[in-house]
Amino acid sequence: MTFGDQGMPYGTPDPYTQWVVEQERIRRRRRTRRAVAAGTGVVLVAAITAGAVLYTDRGGEGTAAAASSSAASSAGAPSPAVPSVAASLPSDAPSALPSLLSRPVIRPEQAFPAKSVRLSDGARYERVDLATTSDCAKGMSPELAALIEQGRGCERLTAALFTDADRRSQVTVTVLSFRRAEDASSVFAMASMDPVTYQVVSLDPPPAAGLPTVPPGSAGVFRRLMTVRSVVFANGQWGDGSEQDEAAITEQTEDLLRYVDDNVVAYEDPDSV
Repeated sequence: MTFGDQGMPYGTPDPYTQWVVEQERIRRRRRTRRAVAAGTGVVLVAAITAGAVLYTDRGGEGTAAAASSSAASSAGAPSPAVPSVAASLPSDAPSALPSLLSRPVIRPEQAFPAKSVRLSDGARYERVDLATTSDCAKGMSPELAALIEQGRGCERLTAALFTDADRRSQVTVTVLSFRRAEDASSVFAMASMDPVTYQVVSLDPPPAAGLPTVPPGSAGVFRRLMTVRSVVFANGQWGDGSEQDEAAITEQTEDLLRYVDDNVVAYEDPDSV
């Protein structure tokens, strides 16, 4: 698994506003059993102040510096300071949740079943890379890894790199799956509050893909959604590092995020679809 250098995201919209919008979208699209853990994040957001430290992996709707993933796992580096986070499920959590969480986490071929993807609007994408690991810390910032360690841990990280029909875009979609819905909720809430610090890392294209590596410092779009026990992240950039056509790269990033999110939901809670 190769993780690429990180860049500057488009714009600086308010992370809390973005989080509220995503919450509302989740409520509209899913029944209570899918949204129950995400709902826990509302309590977290009210209690947590966004961190001031800028980490150097792929960012969110704030501003991030450029660095490679090797810096995220440097030996001997001090443990990052992270808020102490505790999440609990509401009293009206669906009775089916324990049985849903007892199932194995989603496998790569279930989250990303096709190399060639055609969405409902006719847009076509090619999956040019796929990577998975049970050592989730390899694919995220130290702050996010430290946050996850406060709970019962991440079971699997799976990431895929997509490009559009013109081979201009590079969109990495990452699925982080957890043992507990509470831990997924904590990650979703913190990544929504402070997307610069609590980040996953994007994939570099493999040589066989024939795509350029995105230049360090390039603009990007960063989004996330939550399911029963997973948080799905999407990081989108133009391969040449262009800051033009923001609306187009945003649309591609959000469309691929929803595509993978639908796959994860169909596996984690099949009765809801």
